[in-house]
Amino acid sequence: MPERTIDFGKFGARGIKAYEAVARRLDALAGYIATPVTTRRGLLARLHYLTRTPHARRAAREAGLTVTDRTLSAWLKGTRSPTRKNLDRIETAYTTVRRHNVARYLLSRLNADGRGTRVEIHPLNQSRVPRPRQRVVEYRSFNVRHWDRVVEAWANDDTQALDDAWVEKIVDLGSQWGQYEYVTNIGFAA
Repeated sequence: MPERTIDFGKFGARGIKAYEAVARRLDALAGYIATPVTTRRGLLARLHYLTRTPHARRAAREAGLTVTDRTLSAWLKGTRSPTRKNLDRIETAYTTVRRHNVARYLLSRLNADGRGTRVEIHPLNQSRVPRPRQRVVEYRSFNVRHWDRVVEAWANDDTQALDDAWVEKIVDLGSQWGQYEYVTNIGFAA
């Protein structure tokens, strides 16, 4: 098995870690609120999402939104505005709660009753690498049948676990799996 890349980009290659591309794609599938938290509409949408049920309130508190009910009520009425620090906490809590809420649904869709999901890997960009140093890396697609560890690591925002879970999946590509540690994009649908 090839080792992990130690000095990526030394000769001009560009790309992102494959697990980051997977996390971006899962985030896109999660369907977050598009309006930024800095606008009134975005703030209200997130606060309603985080406070509509007792379960959502508990999850928001566990995710770091630890303000009083009185403060939340003032934010919802518009009599007070959250500080920048609290806006960041609201966004973090919203993202965390949303990931946990959609994780089970995404897992079910991605596993597809054991059939799995087709994944497309677009290799790293070597346009700035001198010709003699370029590798032959091509577009690949393969089927991932078990997404449990990947989705769990994504939902918990554990980048190391997500990286390990994704490497476990791309090892199925054979001896060339190390060429896909860095990519320009990874695509799949749920």
